[in-house]
Amino acid sequence: MTSKIQRFQYFILLFLFSISGLIAQNQFSKKEVLEDLSDLKKILEEAHYDLYFYTPKLEFEANYEKIRNQIQKDSFNLLETTTLFQKVITKMDNGHTFIPFPGGSYREYAYAGGTIFPLEIAFENGKSLIRKNWSNNENIKLGSEIVAVNGVSIEEILEKMYPQISAERNYFKKAKIELTSFPRLYWQVFGKKEEFTVDLMDNGIITNYTLPAINLIEDYEMKREEVIQSQMELKLLDDIAYLNPGGFGGDETKYRQFIDSSFVEIKKQKIKNLILDLRNNPGGDDSFSDYMVSYIADIPFKWNSSFTLKTSQILKEQVRKQYDTTQAFWKEVLMRKDGEIYEYHFEDYQPQPKNKRFDGNIYALVNRQSHSQATVTAAQIQDYGFATLVGEETGEYASLIASIFQIELPNTKIPVYISKGKITRVNGSTEHRGVIPDILIQDHLLDEKDEILEGLIQQIKVNQQP
Repeated sequence: MTSKIQRFQYFILLFLFSISGLIAQNQFSKKEVLEDLSDLKKILEEAHYDLYFYTPKLEFEANYEKIRNQIQKDSFNLLETTTLFQKVITKMDNGHTFIPFPGGSYREYAYAGGTIFPLEIAFENGKSLIRKNWSNNENIKLGSEIVAVNGVSIEEILEKMYPQISAERNYFKKAKIELTSFPRLYWQVFGKKEEFTVDLMDNGIITNYTLPAINLIEDYEMKREEVIQSQMELKLLDDIAYLNPGGFGGDETKYRQFIDSSFVEIKKQKIKNLILDLRNNPGGDDSFSDYMVSYIADIPFKWNSSFTLKTSQILKEQVRKQYDTTQAFWKEVLMRKDGEIYEYHFEDYQPQPKNKRFDGNIYALVNRQSHSQATVTAAQIQDYGFATLVGEETGEYASLIASIFQIELPNTKIPVYISKGKITRVNGSTEHRGVIPDILIQDHLLDEKDEILEGLIQQIKVNQQP
């Protein structure tokens, strides 16, 4: 059986995007921080697809100078430095260009006996609702609205958290706060607190509670599950097949074997209704998602209508270090001039032979936690008419600045993820909104009750009645 400490270490590796920051030294001089801050700006200017696509240059520059002027004391620890640098990069309002949550500092705090805020939060319809109650106060009901913490309104708290979150809009920022978790971000922004006064609203009545902080490892990390829970799974529910492809990454051979065997079984059982679950999905690579889509497509298809890429000397250095430079995609990156933006053309992806692919009723589930390639795939499926989308609007835009690569800042070794490309959805729309389902059902509290799946199954059964 996995020990609690092992499980916590697994969380650090699974959730925190990169372990680069975990091995960096913890204290930096003012000079080192200023140098890396300057390098961060230069790297973004040189390597990002379009630094000012979402935020005007004057606004970005003003924010940069504001952050730079805050670097006054002689030394900064890793947490302070990461928090400052995040405030620079998040001003771009680009979800795929980010500095990860400071996992190394969080781990250090945890192992030193750190404590944390005891309530998990979900954001719905402009309200901050209790998703999980990890305190020992049983009077606190799930779904209650949090109005204030320690005398500060939830709106003010969120305004202080937003500068740590890279996202194009507040709807997506809130989805990312759910993903990272409100308690973790509250610690990053406000530091350690021994107790919390919390104002909760139920039926228009506000009640005040005083809650002690809880042990970070024993009472929080060991009890909760991450929002991203996309696991490969096939379930047969009478005349309905439920297929969760998992994230679009990892061992591609194993992934393809799972997709192949799933559709063989679905065909064997003569299933008439197929549900593809793209919720709580981290995204990944189009080679994974396209393979799945090939089983429901009846014509050749692409995952975008346009994909443009910006080359840079920084990108080329990373390509030579990390990628197979004999592949056509990376070979062209190296051939192009530094700073050049060009369109990369993908060949049409062919559907599976007719005797292999599914030809019944197809539905795809999405929610605000359908990230990156999961959002792109949902838009692709919708634009080609391959399936009916069910659920709630995705947090991510359907057309977006993305296609990331990673670098490390020289002194602090803080990892930085940078968008090098622009993806336009299949129908050509560049509207700044997520994928809107054909059938809207809200994923309430992101909890164990599955309103979207249960609601769809009920609709399917009603439609099948004579």
